[in-house]
Amino acid sequence: LVTYAASDSALEWEPAPLLVDIKAKADWQEHWREWLPKWKAARRYAAEHGWRFKIMNEDRIQSPAHGNIAFLKEYLDLDVDCEDSDAVVEDVRDRDVVTVDYLLARHFPGLYRAQGIAHIWHLIARRRLDCDVCGELGYLTEVWAPDGGQCSVRR
Repeated sequence: LVTYAASDSALEWEPAPLLVDIKAKADWQEHWREWLPKWKAARRYAAEHGWRFKIMNEDRIQSPAHGNIAFLKEYLDLDVDCEDSDAVVEDVRDRDVVTVDYLLARHFPGLYRAQGIAHIWHLIARRRLDCDVCGELGYLTEVWAPDGGQCSVRR
């Protein structure tokens, strides 16, 4: 069951949860007739709960989002200054949506740019900032601040 956390500044609606059955493409093609009753039952169950139901194979789940999420996980435990983080998040919150390049220019100029990009990926990985993980991550990536999300460690 996939649930979504929508940021107020990014979306004015929250997507319905998605119930997913993932099968290998070859298995799906070979066994679809015997699995059809199970899928019909799953579709009914999802509808009763206000969810959507989809059948996916490995092609659908190996998307750019999958790679981006794996990339961002590398930044989860980065040691960053909470005051810097709070300043970046507050700046984004004040402006609604900004690019990564804007944040680098404003908060991490010159020699601090490399440290800054890692800091921004950390904020996204920690969900202090949000972005569309389905697109390419880079300087033109747009980010916004979800509700809440204060720094958990003060230095």
